[in-house]
Amino acid sequence: MENQYFTSDELNVKNRAFLWGDSVKVSFFVRNGGLIMDEECYFFLMASMRKMRMNIPLTYTLEFFQTLFQKEIIEGKGVKNGIINFQVFRNNDGVTLAKSSVSYFYEVSEVADVLAVHQRPLELDLIKEINVNNNLLSNIRVHCPENIYGAIYAQENDLDDVILLNPNKRIARTTAGNLLFLEGDVIKVPKQTEGAYISPLMENFVTFLHKNNLADIQEHEIIAFESQKAEEILMISEEKGIFSVGKIRNKTFEKSRFTELVESWKKSFDQ
Repeated sequence: MENQYFTSDELNVKNRAFLWGDSVKVSFFVRNGGLIMDEECYFFLMASMRKMRMNIPLTYTLEFFQTLFQKEIIEGKGVKNGIINFQVFRNNDGVTLAKSSVSYFYEVSEVADVLAVHQRPLELDLIKEINVNNNLLSNIRVHCPENIYGAIYAQENDLDDVILLNPNKRIARTTAGNLLFLEGDVIKVPKQTEGAYISPLMENFVTFLHKNNLADIQEHEIIAFESQKAEEILMISEEKGIFSVGKIRNKTFEKSRFTELVESWKKSFDQ
């Protein structure tokens, strides 16, 4: 099925998302005919807009988005399971940019289950020609030419994605999401100060593991070589879902323990 597209206004090429990349993106999730983690995703959207100094409409309440998605997607299109990639962009109508109004655009990708690990493991590699910053805007989903370059590099080298480093040559993230490294009972996650994305999906997962004593969650500064020491690696993408990493260069990785942990997490939503 093709993705479903929605917009608050008629789109034209004069919008600042098209001309300048002046927008932020956040994902919302539909599972079994209802929204999940909608409050966390909403607050991430508000925080992202504030960081980009956007004028947040008074109508942008949690209830507004709950009603919008329920009416347009769940009831209107009959979507039972999917990822809503929501983009807010600044219009060109204010005296100053900070006072300009905003509009939104979003697309819906139907998936079998947003909380399930995709069947096919990913093949990744590190890319060293470019790096990603680790400042205030690095943690939110804004226009990022490094992601575009990395995605093309991956395609040209028969890879699924690439691992992006920060200026200190430490692991930040992939073009699509965040990485989690399992060693024994410890799950290492790159710090947000390293350039990792803020991820409501990942934060919900690691909070569940911590509260249920299923793993020792540690935020780390991770050098590139440490990716080869992990027993298993998981990639969590707000935009695409959850994936195990099967191979980085000549090193292959298992996926059974992460898959088991994700299954336990998934069952908690059905209780």
